[in-house]
Amino acid sequence: MVGRALRVVFFGTPQFAVPTLEHLAASRHEVRGVVTQPDRARGRGQRVVPAPVKDFSVRHGIPLIQPERLRDPSVEATLRSWEPDLGVVAAYGRIIPPVLLAVPLHGMINVHASLLPKYRGAAPVQRAVIAGETETGVTIMRVAEALDTGDMFAHATRPIGPDEKSETIEHDLADRGARLLVDVVDAIAAGSAHSEPQDDARSTYAPRLTREEGLIDWSLPATDIHNRVRGLSPWPHAYSHLDGQRLILTATQVAADRSDESPGTIVRILPDRLLVATGQGGQIAIREVQPEGRRAMAVRDYLAGHPITPGARFGNR
Repeated sequence: MVGRALRVVFFGTPQFAVPTLEHLAASRHEVRGVVTQPDRARGRGQRVVPAPVKDFSVRHGIPLIQPERLRDPSVEATLRSWEPDLGVVAAYGRIIPPVLLAVPLHGMINVHASLLPKYRGAAPVQRAVIAGETETGVTIMRVAEALDTGDMFAHATRPIGPDEKSETIEHDLADRGARLLVDVVDAIAAGSAHSEPQDDARSTYAPRLTREEGLIDWSLPATDIHNRVRGLSPWPHAYSHLDGQRLILTATQVAADRSDESPGTIVRILPDRLLVATGQGGQIAIREVQPEGRRAMAVRDYLAGHPITPGARFGNR
């Protein structure tokens, strides 16, 4: 049993949401309209540029609205005019009010980048990497009033490599989630979709990242620092200060060496890496850095223009 094609309204904003919209647009189902956040100033120059979902929608001629407030009556009116059978949400960035959840005939479903009920919230991939998880995944769930608590339709898992960064993992989960989402939409259309409730007792929370979290605490164990470097890429980045300059750490590894030096002290300088003392007597190898206002570069290239001597220390400023 295939069922008729569904009319879909899509909610999403950043790049993570684009593969889902793209797969929906290429499926037998009809994307009647898109709801995305208003254009914002982005980047170092603070230029106002369209978010990736808006850019895709405009290029493919999909009707689009960008409301400042979802509770504005005009939003509900527009959704009803699209006559949706189903709503699909992927990283929209705001809580959708109950009055809108009730508009589509079959409610709304969401693509969430974690194995729910773990890591509910705004930064599931980043928080999983920071926590040192070795596995993550993507879940298709029903959108409920409480954040990321809805019944689950399907999930897919993937391992997290010891040196993988959040951006790589998130990109992969976006593609996996897009394919899985279309499978669930097909099942809803056929009347064969099955969902199960989450176990709230096993839930964890993944709050939004802040700039302040990027400052490295060198008293942490080397593994924890390495996980923060990976987890905070590409934003807000893990950083420290050396000789009065803010230095972003873009690639690190946990070193096998041990050290009696104070945390943050540069213990050894090798052609391709800096060995820095961390908490619990550990060391971390810094392989790539990004000076303020510059591109990321290998330590070898950085050292060519910034001589460093062993015993120098990273600090808060």
